[in-house]
Amino acid sequence: MTEKSAGAYGCRVSTTGGVHALVRRAHEERVLAILREHGTLSRAQIAARAGLSRTTLSEITGELLGRGAIVVTATDARRRAGSGRPAELLALDPRSGQFLGVDLGHTRARVVVADAAHEIIASGMTAYPARTSPAGRIRAALALVDRLSREQGIGLSALQGVGVGVTGPSPAGAARAEVLAAFRERFAAPVLVDNNTRFAALAEAGTTDARDVLYVRLADGIGGGLVVGGRLVTGAGGVAGEFGHVRASGDADCRCGKRGCLETVAAVGPALAAAGVATLDELAAVRESPRAAAATDRIGAAVGRVLAAAALILDPELIVIGGPLVSAVPEIVDRAAAVIAAERPARGGAGPAVRAARLGDDDGARGAVAAIFRQSPLLADYAIPTEVNP
Repeated sequence: MTEKSAGAYGCRVSTTGGVHALVRRAHEERVLAILREHGTLSRAQIAARAGLSRTTLSEITGELLGRGAIVVTATDARRRAGSGRPAELLALDPRSGQFLGVDLGHTRARVVVADAAHEIIASGMTAYPARTSPAGRIRAALALVDRLSREQGIGLSALQGVGVGVTGPSPAGAARAEVLAAFRERFAAPVLVDNNTRFAALAEAGTTDARDVLYVRLADGIGGGLVVGGRLVTGAGGVAGEFGHVRASGDADCRCGKRGCLETVAAVGPALAAAGVATLDELAAVRESPRAAAATDRIGAAVGRVLAAAALILDPELIVIGGPLVSAVPEIVDRAAAVIAAERPARGGAGPAVRAARLGDDDGARGAVAAIFRQSPLLADYAIPTEVNP
């Protein structure tokens, strides 16, 4: 029988067996990519995402388990509502890779380290003054990584990638280039730098099965992100999701040079001023008072109008509203949701679900790791047989 070389896969296959081998290889790579992106899943969940029959999926996972490319981590017994037999949960071998996520915020750096099974194996935070330079923030973050390595025994010897979230829009300037250069010099792994709020959007999208997610974060400033088909959208100029500078109401001057931006109404500073309090803790304590409730109503309505317009254009499955202001006054989400629903055309369908963010202050660092998972070539060259027989 005539043989042809399949050089891309490092083996020789027969003409008859070659097609089968290539299809099987494609299925295996698809399964590995799904586990790399989503972490621990059952066979049924993998089959649904891969579009494979359960029989084919069982054969593929059996072979990958036999070669050690994936492992059984646990069962879904804790999640199950029924009385059926618990399903095994599969993941990439946790030892096969480490991923570092860093969020260089205005006043603190957050760091998380994840293994290939998406488990967070180390995390920490260090604070610094708001006026700290980019170089100072970088030094603080690297010192935190070193401390976590020492205290928790994380050697980063299998580091596959580093994601770094920074404040400000995406187009690279001197500060962004400085971050990229510093982390490339420090770590022998690919480095990805993007806006920390956009990374947070990706992390929040990972807590749901929704594929199209719109995220906005109400903090000292207002940013956001858009996830389409499970992928983070940056836009042609790198500023997709900048909801804070969409005109909302009033004529207050915005730091961007325009007037009436959402940030002049719904960022933490204007919100505190409108409620007549000095801190978010105070706002949370008096949020049912007439003045605070009126401020909440105005903020929620403004956020709702901006997101309603975005929803009409983008048609997301889910809208997530997060940030410290929402943590202090969760009623903002309810008010915004009501406005979004009211702005929906009568024949526009049910519209997107709207909820508060589920993750905490480490969402930017987690999202940085999630971005790396979507790019990492981990296990792209896992061991395969040197001969494939028909």
